[in-house]
Parts: sequence; C-alpha cells; structure tokens
Amino acid sequence: MEWSIQQIAKLAGTTSRTLRHYDDIGLLSPTSVGRNGYRQYDAAALVRLQRILLLRELGLGLPQIADVLARPTSESSALEGHLAWLRQEQDRLERQVASVESTIRALRGGERLMAEKMFDGFDHTQYKDEVEERWGKDAYARSDAWWRGMSADEKAAWQARTEDLGRDWTAAAESGVAPDSAEAQELAARHVAWLTGIPGTPAEKPGGDVKGYVTGLGEMYVADPRFAKNYGGQSGAEFVRDALRVYADANL
Repeated sequence: MEWSIQQIAKLAGTTSRTLRHYDDIGLLSPTSVGRNGYRQYDAAALVRLQRILLLRELGLGLPQIADVLARPTSESSALEGHLAWLRQEQDRLERQVASVESTIRALRGGERLMAEKMFDGFDHTQYKDEVEERWGKDAYARSDAWWRGMSADEKAAWQARTEDLGRDWTAAAESGVAPDSAEAQELAARHVAWLTGIPGTPAEKPGGDVKGYVTGLGEMYVADPRFAKNYGGQSGAEFVRDALRVYADANL
C-alpha cells in the first residue's frame, strides 16, 4: 500500500513542502514518482518519517538526524530506543500535570500548599547516574541535599532563573550574534554564575577545575539531545558550547 504526499502530510501533521524538502536533502525519498509527478510513500517510508519526527522532538537538527538514520541498526531497534525516551517523557509529563492540578485545587479551595508535591515531575534526579559517574557520588549527594533543602519559593525561583537563561540563550542563537560577541559573553558569565551556585560541582568547589567543567558541559549540551532541546535544538547548543569555550579561555 502507498500513500500520496498529501495524505502523508495530513497524517503526520506536517506539510507537503516539508516532505519535498526532506526529499531534496536526501532525508526521506518517495517510494515512487508517477508520470504526473505525484509522489507516493510506502510503509517503510512512513516508519522513516516517524523516526525523523521523533528525532526532531528530541531537538536534533536535520544534519544530525541524517547521521542517526545512516547508522547500521534496524528500524525496530532504533524505534525501541525512541520509545523508551517517549515513555520517560510521558511519565514525567503525567506527574507534572498531576502536580499542577493539585496546586490549582489547593489555590481554589484555600488549602495549604503541599510543597513536597508541587515539584513532582520536575525531576532533578533523572541525571543521578550520569552525575555520579562524571563527578562522583559526593557531588550528587551535595547537590541533591541542596535541592531538597530549598523552600517551594526558592525552587520556583531557581527554575525560573534556569528557564530565563535557556530562553535568552535560544534568542541569542537565533539572532545570529557571534559566540564571542558581548551579548553572548554576558550570557556565558551568567551561565557560569548559575553553575557555580550548585553545591558539589567542580564549579562550586574551591580549586576545582571550573574551566574543564564548563567546557565539558558545553560539549555535553551538544552531544545529548536532552540538553540540546533546552537551547532551541542542536544549533543552539553548539552556540552555547562555543560561547562558553570563549568565556572559559578568557576568564577561567
């Protein structure tokens, strides 16, 4: 069975123009093209398109998606990896929804807010194993104790600061300024100040390798789609990495 480009665009919630662009860059070719120029797609093409859209959700740019799709792995194995990520996101979002609904009910009913429930799903522990592997168990334990010791207002303020920083990085990257521009370097200074406020990290410890920590995180933002999406995707993460590297070389 084959579907027309219009049918696929409607099913996938995209446009025929986008699908033609994917063909032009070699990302998704139609299965066949009729004499009338109409493009048709079979089931294998649909699976490939599903993977493309999932990787876009992860924050990858089209060149990075092409690299992922070119890797020698079966479609089913690759989709299993995507599915695991989706299930993690689904669980996290469900907990966030329940948390916010609980807060709304408490506010409307004049009830006391339950701080321990307000941040379920806003899970800072999801990177526990990675933090311990990179910087040791003490680093995670100290940062975890710091987070849990915050009041609800302090946690909200910290999250707002984090989100503001991410939005400002994304806006700067999209504006086209250079990583060594004054605007980018001001953001880099804010970013380093933000990092040094987290107990247990090399950036917070006296005599720690702050430069290596900052530049290493910049590389991680690019390598890991979970972080890249905080900065508008792959190109945004690369901008953050380059700006942090310039700042670190000059100041750390």
